[in-house]
Amino acid sequence: MSSKPKTIEEYISQAPEQTHAHLKLMYQTLKKIVPEATEAIKWSQPVFEQKRILFSFSAFKSHINFMPTGQTLSHFSDEIKDYKTGKDTIQFSYAKPLPVDLIEKLAKHRLHDVLDNDAKWMY
Repeated sequence: MSSKPKTIEEYISQAPEQTHAHLKLMYQTLKKIVPEATEAIKWSQPVFEQKRILFSFSAFKSHINFMPTGQTLSHFSDEIKDYKTGKDTIQFSYAKPLPVDLIEKLAKHRLHDVLDNDAKWMY
């Protein structure tokens, strides 16, 4: 990235060209789920906030990283078993179509967990 992006759109436009389609689709998918959320760049990656940080995503060389928190991921362990995951993250390869339905499920769960249960960002 040439200069520090100040918006999610700038983040996407400054990312390598081969990441743009996945990043744009991720952004559109999340924005649809949380249209009232505040958008920001924190830790050099896009985040959506509503009451607290809901989730973030970021571009890497071979994948897009989505961070809806480990607590959210644990509720979908069967559905995400074929993806590489970390404590709070799940990776989606640029070589495959972005699993929009799964991302929507994860994002909706995280949103409701924050709004209904006052779930924290990291545990």
